[in-house]
Amino acid sequence: MSTPEARETFEKFLRLKGLRVTEQRRAIFETAVAQKEHFTAEELLDRVRAVPKAKYVSRATVYRTLPVMTESALLREVDIGSGEKFYMPNGGKGTQVAQVVCLDCDKIFEISAPFMEWYGSTVSSKIGLTPVSQRLQVSARCNALRDTGTCPNLGGIRTRRHAQPGR
Repeated sequence: MSTPEARETFEKFLRLKGLRVTEQRRAIFETAVAQKEHFTAEELLDRVRAVPKAKYVSRATVYRTLPVMTESALLREVDIGSGEKFYMPNGGKGTQVAQVVCLDCDKIFEISAPFMEWYGSTVSSKIGLTPVSQRLQVSARCNALRDTGTCPNLGGIRTRRHAQPGR
């Protein structure tokens, strides 16, 4: 879906929910769909506020807009079990991805997983169900951090979290 189509979907969805289409919500939308990496609500807030005409966007507006964008299928919400939700612009309908989460730096890698649709349909139909959603998420550790003490995803920085014994 192109950005103009996504913008139209977003604005229609806002009106359907009885919400106003405001400049703040438009700034949040524009910033969110432009992201190439997973982001948190706080990261999105910082990026939106960096836009001169949107520097007064409130934290509450960001937190209220993200669920609307997720429900309208413009964003995917990713929970990696860290207590913080991550978001990513939706790559289009039918895009099947597997997520590999680095437990050392919380970076989320997504790889194409076309087998997931087949697998979900096959196992669900065996028990008389129709799949509605599915996800594959693998938790992993950084080999480079283990071997050299630095993680390429952290820019060579080793944090307290990564220095814990037994990790």
